[in-house]
Amino acid sequence: MPDRPSPDAVRAYYAAQPAPLVAATGIVLDTRGRVLVLTTSYKADLELPGGTVEDTETPEEGLARELKEELDLARPVGRLLAVDSRRPGPLGRSLVVHVHLVGPLAPEEAAAISFPDGEITEARWLEPEEACAALPARIAPRLRAALAALRTGSFAHLVDGVPQPGSPAGLEPAARAALEHSGTLGAAGHLAHRPKALTSAKVLFTDAEGRILLVRPSYGNTPRWHLPGGGVDSDLGETPRAAARREVREEIGLDLAPGRLLAVDWSHKRGRLARVRFLYDGGVLDAPALARIRLAPGELLQWRAVPPTELPALVKPALLRRIEACLTARATGAGPLELHAGRPADGG
Repeated sequence: MPDRPSPDAVRAYYAAQPAPLVAATGIVLDTRGRVLVLTTSYKADLELPGGTVEDTETPEEGLARELKEELDLARPVGRLLAVDSRRPGPLGRSLVVHVHLVGPLAPEEAAAISFPDGEITEARWLEPEEACAALPARIAPRLRAALAALRTGSFAHLVDGVPQPGSPAGLEPAARAALEHSGTLGAAGHLAHRPKALTSAKVLFTDAEGRILLVRPSYGNTPRWHLPGGGVDSDLGETPRAAARREVREEIGLDLAPGRLLAVDWSHKRGRLARVRFLYDGGVLDAPALARIRLAPGELLQWRAVPPTELPALVKPALLRRIEACLTARATGAGPLELHAGRPADGG
């Protein structure tokens, strides 16, 4: 039996193997959704933050180091949005680029950016489409695909900047549909880039005076109020009805079985995941039930029972339409209703 190679010999063997260059890029965003682009002292083209991964670094470690060296920015590297593999170019080496989210940076963090090592001469915040137009052709597709992955909670697989068949993000809708109809995709590729949807379950409660129970979350656009409820844990096998009961219990401390389904609402914005909402009748809460409400700490700031006339000032227009449709369905015994962004599906 031949002798097993020593650890030093194994290390030397792998160190001598040809390998691609590895780089890490940061999509640095501010709270307005703008993208940070850089002017460097060594290239004519604009760049995104980041650089080559060194020695034994992981891409995340390499990007964190580059952010600190280039911008004096000490910020945790966020989730992986895309990987772009580029074939050998003038340097004769292939390149693998990991693209990560960084931020969004608070205004004070953005204002504190500086250029300690002198490689960066200017940093600009551009709207996403402006950044894609300003960046060179080798980088812009990477940014575009990474932003698509960010907006859909997904991931983009690129080769030379081109989204690959089966990439969960980055393919234009028309290209995705053409690939599906071509019959060239396997089952795995077909499943990977089929459009996805977020599913939630909400409950409409009123009090004895007909006021609607609303809750104000501690996250997102906090001036806006919501109906109690939340996301369906479909990966755990949870049904919308079970999710409605769980969310109400977790959010406001009432363990009540939802009543009948009043409506299903479907909404979509271009470049985002579609949303499907199941809206259940929670019935009328009497004074003892209202007194038992206990808000989830860290998740909700406040609850209140609101007369229908006050809803327009508190909720988004689409939610107002959903509530009005559900109140009508409850009063008339109609439904379940099929809604599109709160409007009857046959109304547009």
